[in-house]
Amino acid sequence: MNPEIVGIFGIVLLLILFGLRMQVGFSMLIVGFLGFSYLANTSSGLTLLGMVPYATASAYGLSVIPLFILMGMFLSYGGLGRDIFEAANTWVRHVRGGMAMATIAAIAVWSAISGSATATAASIGSIVLPEMKRRGYSDALATACVAAGGTMDILIPPSSVLVLYGILTEESIGKLLIAGILPGLLLAFLFAVVIFIWVKRNPKAAPIEPPAPLKEKIKSLKPIWAVVVIFMLVMGGIYRGFFTPTEAAAVGAFISLIVSLISRRFSRKTMWEAADSGARTTAMLFIILIGAIVFSRFLALTKIPFELSSYIGSLPVSRYVIMCIIMVVLIILGCFIEGISLMVLTVPILHPLVKQMGFDGVWFGVFLVTLLNIGMVTPPVGINVYVTAGVAKDVPLMTIFKGVVPFWLAMVVAAILLLAFPQIALWLVSFM
Repeated sequence: MNPEIVGIFGIVLLLILFGLRMQVGFSMLIVGFLGFSYLANTSSGLTLLGMVPYATASAYGLSVIPLFILMGMFLSYGGLGRDIFEAANTWVRHVRGGMAMATIAAIAVWSAISGSATATAASIGSIVLPEMKRRGYSDALATACVAAGGTMDILIPPSSVLVLYGILTEESIGKLLIAGILPGLLLAFLFAVVIFIWVKRNPKAAPIEPPAPLKEKIKSLKPIWAVVVIFMLVMGGIYRGFFTPTEAAAVGAFISLIVSLISRRFSRKTMWEAADSGARTTAMLFIILIGAIVFSRFLALTKIPFELSSYIGSLPVSRYVIMCIIMVVLIILGCFIEGISLMVLTVPILHPLVKQMGFDGVWFGVFLVTLLNIGMVTPPVGINVYVTAGVAKDVPLMTIFKGVVPFWLAMVVAAILLLAFPQIALWLVSFM
């Protein structure tokens, strides 16, 4: 059978397994092994199956993933999330919708030490949603802030998704992490604009609270000094070339442990819980990574990525038209396929195409993650909406989905701005 036909059958089978809710990594591993064995031979397929897991798990460069995850887990279990929210709320609560804006600010700051969007939505949501409900915020606004805001976590560094993209494409992980900073801040700003317009049109959705005294504002910043120090050390070290991403992640994880112990909210029990959660998340990501590598080897044998790149690259249209088509297709696919699954499925095909058209691979990583954000709040998958609904059990699911619509539009605007002005992602990188 023609290799391209085998590749198409493999992709269809993979989508079927996704639809049956089989674990992403195992789905790609099975399809990749079967396809590779068919196109080469069973012996080669078994060799691949034996080599890839060991090579992946033992790779020094990949230790950046568990270390960044552990850094976030230590601080999360140390109770820093509430401190961040209280500080943000103290500074902006006198503005109508201030607590909603504080939620976005808290998530943006929290994203600088975390790498899981769903964990961010769950942890920050459990803190802010009861407070917002008690103070009279509408259910739609409160839950939409948490669901949409949580998506920033996979864009603002340290992002495990950007790290995964760098591993799959062999792009610089350090540059990818730095490239996510300004787009992440842009997204936070657009979310704040959405909240401002929302409460301007519907003042009943958010009350105004009395301003906090300057002394209280300054005092509120004291507990979050750790976030600033860790972020400056980790990202500043990568930016200035003092650390490799792996070394920076190790420094961040160690300092996070010390800070959590100093805070005296981190017992032996919570330390083990943080380590256990970190290990489980790491195992999940490594299974996905191993499956993605095996599947990409299979796709390479089918020659589909190269044939598709050659065909699309020869079309007599602007490369920006092609990127707009890719953008629309990814948004549609994001409605049905979970973000990491969509990335590992499409990157082996799209990355060579984008590079051939003359776009920067680092920029495309940030652009792709921005599009994955959109899928995280789009039905029927919309994983962050379901996580938020799990925290706000008394709020109907459709209320959250309706509330997310303005934020969804803001994400689309962010993606368009990134496409029109690539320097939003590449400006900081250019100084490295």
